[in-house]
Amino acid sequence: MAKVVGIDLGTTNSCVAVMEGGKPLVIANAEGGRTTPSVAAQTKEGEHLVGQIAKRQAVMNPENTFYSVKRFIGRKYNEVTEESKQVTYKVLKDSNGNVKLDCPVLKKQFAPEEISAQVIRKLADDASKYLGETVTQAIITVPAYFNDAQRHATKDAGKIAGLEVLRIINEPTAAALAYGLDKKINETILVFDLGGGTFDVSILEVGEGVFEVKSTSGDTHLGGDDFDKKIVDWLTTEFQRNEGIDLRKDKQALQRLTEAAEKAKIDLSSATETAINLPFIAVTAQGPKHLEMTLSRSQFEAMCANLFDRCRIPLEQALKDAKVDRAQLDEVILVGGSTRIPAVQQLVRKLTGKDPCQGVNPDEVVAVGAAIQAGVLGGEVKSLLLLDVTPLSLGVETLGGVMTRLIERNTTIPVQKSEIFTTPADGQTSVEVHVLQGEREMASDNKSLGMFRFGGIAPAPRGVPQIEVTFDIDANGILSVSAKDRATGKQQSITITGASTLGKQDVERMVQEAERNAAADRKRREQIDAKNMADALIYQTEKQLKELGGKVPTAERNRAEGLIGELRKAMDQDNVARIESLSNDLKQTMMQAGNAVYAHAGSAAASGGEDVIDADVVDSD
Repeated sequence: MAKVVGIDLGTTNSCVAVMEGGKPLVIANAEGGRTTPSVAAQTKEGEHLVGQIAKRQAVMNPENTFYSVKRFIGRKYNEVTEESKQVTYKVLKDSNGNVKLDCPVLKKQFAPEEISAQVIRKLADDASKYLGETVTQAIITVPAYFNDAQRHATKDAGKIAGLEVLRIINEPTAAALAYGLDKKINETILVFDLGGGTFDVSILEVGEGVFEVKSTSGDTHLGGDDFDKKIVDWLTTEFQRNEGIDLRKDKQALQRLTEAAEKAKIDLSSATETAINLPFIAVTAQGPKHLEMTLSRSQFEAMCANLFDRCRIPLEQALKDAKVDRAQLDEVILVGGSTRIPAVQQLVRKLTGKDPCQGVNPDEVVAVGAAIQAGVLGGEVKSLLLLDVTPLSLGVETLGGVMTRLIERNTTIPVQKSEIFTTPADGQTSVEVHVLQGEREMASDNKSLGMFRFGGIAPAPRGVPQIEVTFDIDANGILSVSAKDRATGKQQSITITGASTLGKQDVERMVQEAERNAAADRKRREQIDAKNMADALIYQTEKQLKELGGKVPTAERNRAEGLIGELRKAMDQDNVARIESLSNDLKQTMMQAGNAVYAHAGSAAASGGEDVIDADVVDSD
C-alpha cells in the first residue's frame, strides 16, 4: 500500500512527514531543508519556481512572487483588506467577490488555492523521491479556527496538486498527537499555536491513545506577518522622517524591508538588539541612500504590544469554553515559529502559570502529527482515537434576521444535528435557508456559507409544514446540508455553493492545468539538465584534445571538433533529443580517440621505446 504523508501547509513555511518503522519522520526537501518556504514565483524567462529558490529571487521579482498566500485561501476580498496591503503582489477581486492574485509576467490571475497547490505539489514530489514511490494521498493540516470555506479551499488545493486529501485536521490537534503519542496517563494539554499568519489555542485531554479536543479558539488574522509589518512600518516611518522618501511606494524596497524585518524579529529572539542595514535602498538626485538602524528588543515589544494583547483573548476563551482552570493544565505546548518571541513565551507563562514545553520543534511538530494521523488511516498506528471539535457555531437565519444555531462551537466531530423548521406564510411551497457560521446573535453579523432553496412543499397554512434540516460535519470539519419534508418524505441533499471560492469545474480545470504545467516544468528541467551536461562534455573534450595534442589521430580530432560545433547548434535550438544524440556520439568518438592513443603508446613500448609499469608491482624507491 502506498504511503500516506502528513503535510503542514504553513503561511511562511511548510513541512512534510511520513511514518517510517512505526515512527514519524520529517522528510527533507530537494534542497536539503527540513521545511520549505511557502513561496511560488514566475520568472520573466518563463521558469516556475517553488520554495527556497522562489524566495531567493523575491527582491528582484516582487510582483510575480507569491507568499503568505494562506492568509487569502478560502476568503472573500472584503475579508482581507489589511492582509492585501502587506504583500508586494496585487490582490484583486473577481466578479464573485473572491480573491485573485495577479501575475503580470503571465498576464494571468491565480486563485490562492492554485498557489497553495504548487507548494503542496513540491512537498509531495520531494516525499516521492525520498520514498521511491509516487505519493498520491495526504493528510493536510489547517488552523483550528479555519471556517468551512477555508477548509474546503485547502482540500481543493490538495486536489489541484494531484493528491487525494484523506483528512483535514486542526494544527493544534496535530501538534498534540506528535507530543502525546506515547503518553500512558491522562493529561490536560494546552496547545498555543502562533504561526506566520494565524493563531490558535486548543485544550485537549490526552491519555491511553485517546486525544479529545475540549475547546478551541483563535484569530485567523494574527500571525508572524503582523509582527514583521510592525517593524516594516517603523523602518519606513523613520526613513521617511530622516530622508523624506516613502519606501512603501517602491515594491523592491518593500520586499527588502519585509525580509529584513523577518530577520530582525528572529535575531531579537536571542539578542537584546539587532542592526538593520540595507544599502542602496533608494536613489535620489543627490545619490544613493542607505538604511542603517538599530532595533532593540524593548522597542520591538513596545511596538507590538497590541498584538501580544490579541493573543490573550483566545487563550482565556479556550480555557473558559473547556471549563478548565489554568491550575488543571499539565502541559503547555508552543507551536509555530512566532512562539520563539520571548514576549510571547512570557505571556504564555503569565496566563497559564506554567513553563511551556520545549521538547518539540515548533516548525515541524504539526507535520509530525499529521504523519501520525496518516499512519492511523494507513493502519501503521494502532489504538489511537482522535476526537476533534468544530471551531465555530453553525446555524440558519430565521424570522427577524436571527441566527438559530444547530451546532454549537466546540462540538465533537464528526457530528450530525437536525432541527424542524416551518413556513412563515400560507400556501408556501418552498423555503429559502441561509446557512451561517459564527457566534453573533444576528444573521448579518456572521459569515454566510451560502443559501439554498428547498421546493416541492405541499401547500398548507403557515406553521403547519415540517421541514427537517440536517447539518452534517464530517471528520474534516466540512459541512454538508440536507432537507426533508416530513409530510411527503421528499428529501434533497444540498451543496453549499458559497462554501468554497472555487466551483467544481474550476477545480477540475486547475487540476488539468497543474498537470500540464508539471509536464512543461519537467520538459524545461530536461532541457536545462541536457544543456548543462552537454556544456560540461564540450569543456572536458576540448581540454582533453588540447592536453593530448598530436597524440589524437587526425580523423578522431576532426570528428570531435565537428560534433562539438553541431552540439553547440543543438543547444542554441533547445533540441533535447539532438543534444543527447550528439553527446553520445561525442563520448564514443573520444573513447575511440583514447583507444588510439593507448594503442600507439602500447606499440611504442613493445618496440622498447618506453618502459611499461607493472600494474601489480610498483617499486616506490
